[in-house]
Amino acid sequence: MQKTNDKVTFGGNPVTLLGNPIKEGDKAPDFTVLDNGLNPKKLSDYEGKVRILSVFPSIDTSVCNKQNKRFNQEAANLKGNTVILAISNDLPFALNRFCDAEGIDQMETLSDHKDVDFGTKYGFLIEELRLLARGVVVVDQNDLVRYVEYVPEIGQEPDYEAALKAVKQLIA
Repeated sequence: MQKTNDKVTFGGNPVTLLGNPIKEGDKAPDFTVLDNGLNPKKLSDYEGKVRILSVFPSIDTSVCNKQNKRFNQEAANLKGNTVILAISNDLPFALNRFCDAEGIDQMETLSDHKDVDFGTKYGFLIEELRLLARGVVVVDQNDLVRYVEYVPEIGQEPDYEAALKAVKQLIA
C-alpha cells in the first residue's frame, strides 16, 4: 500500500499515512463505508451534491467532538444541495450513540472501520493506529475535489473557515 508524503503528527510524533493522497482537482474516488444502521453507503449515493467529508480519528476525543458539533452547526447554514459526511473508523454503534447524546442531526456520521476503503483511497489511514487522520475534503457536484486539508497535528481542529469558503464558492 502506498504511503503518502503528507507530514502528520499525533501528539507531536510522526505517523505514517497509507493510501492514495487526494489533491485538489482530482476526480473523487468512490468509496464504501457503513452508516449507523450498518448499511453500506457510497460517495456516489450523494451524486450531484456538494459533499463535505469531515474526517476524524475517534468520536471519543474532545477535538473530534468539537469538530462534529461545529460541522453539524454549519450544516444548518449551508444552502441547497450540500451534505456533510463525517467519517471515522469508529464503530457505527459509537457514532449513533454520540449523535443521539449530542443532538447531531444535520449531517451523516459514517464508519470506515470494516474495509478502510475511504482511508486508503484518500490517504487518511494511519498505519500505526488504524485510525483516520483528521482533515476535510470538499467534493463538488461533478465529483471533483475542490478542497483538501490533512491537519498537520491530529490534536488540532481543521480550518473550518477555509473549508466553508470553498463550499460557499460552489453553492453561490
